[in-house]
Amino acid sequence: MTNQTMHERLLDLIQAEDIDTLFGIPDPSFFAMFIEAERRGMEIVSPHHEQAAALTADGYFRMTGKPVVLCMNKGPGVGNIAAGANFFRKENVPAVFIMAQRQRFYEQRVRRGKMQYMSQPPIFEGVMKYIGVIEYPEQTDEIIHEAFRQAMTGVPGPTYVELPLGVMQARFNLPPVLPPNRYRLTRQRADDLSVQEAVTLLRDARNPVLLLGQGVFVSRQHEAAAALAAKLNCPILLSNAVEAILPGMEDRSFAYSSEAGGRIASGSDVVLAIGTELGEALNYGRGHAWKQGDAARKWIYVERDATAIGVNRPIDVPLVGDLKDIVPQLTEALRGVQRTLPMALAEWKNIRDDAKQALTDKVPTAAQPIHTGRLAIEATKVLPEDTILVRDGGAASMWFSALLQWVPRDAMWSSNWGAIGNGLPMALGAQLAAGPNRRVALLTGDSAFLFHISELETAVRKNAPLICIVAVDHAWGIEAASYKANFGDNTPTPEARWGNEVRLDKTAISFGAHGEYVERAEDIGPAVERALASGKPAVIHVEVDKAGNSTFAGIPGFLEFRNWFGEEGDFLGVPGAAPAPPKEGSGGSTENSSGY
Repeated sequence: MTNQTMHERLLDLIQAEDIDTLFGIPDPSFFAMFIEAERRGMEIVSPHHEQAAALTADGYFRMTGKPVVLCMNKGPGVGNIAAGANFFRKENVPAVFIMAQRQRFYEQRVRRGKMQYMSQPPIFEGVMKYIGVIEYPEQTDEIIHEAFRQAMTGVPGPTYVELPLGVMQARFNLPPVLPPNRYRLTRQRADDLSVQEAVTLLRDARNPVLLLGQGVFVSRQHEAAAALAAKLNCPILLSNAVEAILPGMEDRSFAYSSEAGGRIASGSDVVLAIGTELGEALNYGRGHAWKQGDAARKWIYVERDATAIGVNRPIDVPLVGDLKDIVPQLTEALRGVQRTLPMALAEWKNIRDDAKQALTDKVPTAAQPIHTGRLAIEATKVLPEDTILVRDGGAASMWFSALLQWVPRDAMWSSNWGAIGNGLPMALGAQLAAGPNRRVALLTGDSAFLFHISELETAVRKNAPLICIVAVDHAWGIEAASYKANFGDNTPTPEARWGNEVRLDKTAISFGAHGEYVERAEDIGPAVERALASGKPAVIHVEVDKAGNSTFAGIPGFLEFRNWFGEEGDFLGVPGAAPAPPKEGSGGSTENSSGY
């Protein structure tokens, strides 16, 4: 039994989950907690805006696989974090938000001007997986436990714990906190019968395929998934969320949203899907490229949430549980199965590589302003092999995706929420998690980068040497393209552009970061190399051709991007955004897509 304060007890509960980092802006509500956390050797990360704190925590989660804890200040702090909570729910980030609040007697005061007070839980009722209010100190352990239990059970997501000022002064005389395996399910293997059914299907399959989503990578299961892929000896399809490649699997990995990927999907007879929701961007596993052969195709689905089985499409063998447990379990069960790589693999590789080369050949080499595709090529070919990719923005982001010149092992973008502006804080969180010896590259457009540009100061303060390569067209490129698509090339574009005097490199220097300004293609590579050598957070401002980012027809992957919306509506106000179904035997692709 130990005599503890509230903040000491909270930190014990948090550290029991192997969490060593807290995210939040310092405020009197959390002064004592932050002081004690630093005394214990924990890291405090305080960006300049609460939403940025959430986005930074997201990048940190994706590189560690650990749940995150955010400490939010009462009133405006809690209000500001609402956008971050929505982001977490859509991006499946397990998080516990500890929300400060004024004393509980304010709840029933009548018609008073209450400074920094509002009823907070109703704001989050449609977002949080769980909402708990610590009305009495005796509830602390059970409410924090439930918050972690809900955040980590089924589809991961955010939970809410309200901490009124009236209970912050409480003291405890309790035994040590329980480890996670004593109060929630921490391991969940699939049942043996289902595993054997899966093995039978995979053993007898003629054309199996391994379909991977972002869940494999954010759970840090690279090696385990690679071992399973090696055992299956089949092609790997990557969902739209995935731009990283499992180690050693470069030659057999293909974006679903590509011509080669479409052919693989349409010709498959057994699909093993892991770490994906089988959502809209995968045509729910039944439309577009999957239509051919759908009636006979068998599906094996690894999924934590039992209620998701059979919803988006019928599933033949559900493997319900945590992929961290099921992937090695399945690999072991396949021990006696021998398969050889398919003969068509060389053909699929040629289709994939030829499509990228054809796109590369179309990109001007010496145009000025620089073509965004040329920026993508010249900037990414000099990045270290172990660079972590963070991608953000609209048109520029698609060019970066299509023309990457290295194979990332870790990559992230807002693939479910479809937001922009998250890139800089997300890259900051990834860099903090990775440490200084492995660099993070943010590839983005200027409209997205400007959302949270103040976090450059946070990166400098935290000695996080991320490198930001920014395609600058002084515009909302996709929005400008949408104006043209709807009203013609000569239409005005209200508020879609801003002045050319914006200089991101100078802004970076003013924060204490490294800054570079580039106008010629031949200067891009050397600028990136100088930024890497600086050892500082760095921003490379590259002036790019406005026209290349403001016409839908020229943006790689855009037609496939529109395919995600199927027959359910137009996109970006463009009439007829959902293209016609693919012709029989085409493999389901309308163009050589980047997989964006």
